Amino acid sequence: MTPRERGYTAVVAGVSSVRLFGLFLLLPVLAVYARDLPGATPTLVGLAIGVYGVTQALLQIPLGILSDRFGRRRIVAAGLIVFALGGVVAALSDTIFGIIAGRALQGAGAISAVLTASLADNTRDTVRTRAVALVGAGIGLGFVFAIVVAPLLAPLIGLSGMFWLTALLAVGALAVAWRWLDDGPPVTRLSDRGQLHRAITRPGLAELNASMFVLHLVLTASFVVLPQVLADDLGLAVPQHALVYVIAMLASLLVAVPMILASDGANPRRELPMIAFGFMAAGQLWLASGVPAVTAAVVALAVLFAGFNYLEARLPAMVSQFAPQDLRGAALGAFATCQFTGVFLGGWLGGWLLGRFDAEAVFTMCAFAAVVGALLCRLARRSESALSHP
Repeated sequence: MTPRERGYTAVVAGVSSVRLFGLFLLLPVLAVYARDLPGATPTLVGLAIGVYGVTQALLQIPLGILSDRFGRRRIVAAGLIVFALGGVVAALSDTIFGIIAGRALQGAGAISAVLTASLADNTRDTVRTRAVALVGAGIGLGFVFAIVVAPLLAPLIGLSGMFWLTALLAVGALAVAWRWLDDGPPVTRLSDRGQLHRAITRPGLAELNASMFVLHLVLTASFVVLPQVLADDLGLAVPQHALVYVIAMLASLLVAVPMILASDGANPRRELPMIAFGFMAAGQLWLASGVPAVTAAVVALAVLFAGFNYLEARLPAMVSQFAPQDLRGAALGAFATCQFTGVFLGGWLGGWLLGRFDAEAVFTMCAFAAVVGALLCRLARRSESALSHP
C-alpha cells in the first residue's frame, strides 16, 4: 500500500470504529438499565437493543445511491449528524419508547456502505482486500474495548451519560470525516431506480450479496447456541466464554491473514472464498458432532472464525472491485442490506431451530448454509470477467 492508501485507510477505519464503538458501548449494559424505565417490557427492551439493525438494513441502499450522486463525504457527514441526534434523543428520554426512537435514529445514520465505497475509491484493486481487513480490524478492536469498558463506565455516568458519550464520539468522527474524506466519484445521471436495479440484479454482484447474507446468517445463528453449549456442555462460566472466543479468534488469524494477503496483488487466489466457506462448514459440523472438551471447542471455533474473518474482508473487496465506480455506493448499499438481513434472520432461525430441536440442528443448518455460500462464490467467480469489463 502507498502512504496515501495507508493514510486513507486509517481515516476510514477511525471513523468506522468510533461510530460503531458508540453502538457497541450500549450492548453490554442497555438490557440491564433499560428494564427499569417506564413502560419497559422484555420485548420492548429487546427492540431497543436491536432496532438500530432494522434502520441500518433499510437505509444502506438509499444512502449508497445518494453517495454516488452527491459525493461520499456529504453523506457520511449527514449520517454522523443523524447518529449524533439519535444519541441526544435517547440521552434526553426517560421512557423505553424514547430509547427505542433514539436507537432507531442512530441506526438511520447507515453509512457503513458509503465508507466502504469511499475506501474503494481511494485504494487500488490489488490492495483492496487488506485495506478492508484493516478497517475490520479497527472495528473489531473497538468492539472488544467497548465490551470491556461499558460495564465499568455505566455505573459512573448512567444510561443517559452513555448516550451523550455516543453523540460526542459521532461529533468527533464528523470533524475527522469532513477534513480528510474524499467526496468520491462525479455526479451520476442514473436514476435511483436504475442504480438499485443494477446493484441487485447484476450477475456476480447478486451472488456476492447472497454470499454476505449467508455469512452473517451462519455467524448469528451460531451465537444463538454457542453460549449454551459452552455453559451447559462444557461447564464454563459466562466470563470464561470470552477467553475461549479470544483464543479461537487469535488462532484463526494465523490462517485468515495469509489468505487475505494471497487475495491481493496481480494474481489473487480466486478459489479462496470457496475454501473459506468450506472452513466454516467444517467448523459447524465439528460443533454439531459434539465437543467433549474445551480444547476441541477452541479448535472448532478457530476453523470457523478463520473462514469468517477472511470472508468478512474479501467479500466487500470483491463487490468494490466488480462494481463500476458510478454504481459502487449503490452496490455496497445492497451488500450491507443483505448483511444486516442475514443478522436478523440468523438470530430468528437459530432461535426457532433451537426451540424445536437442539443445538446440533442449528450447527447442521449452518454447515449446509456455508456450503450454499461456497456455491454462490463459485457462481460469482464465473461472472468476474464480465463484471470487470462492464
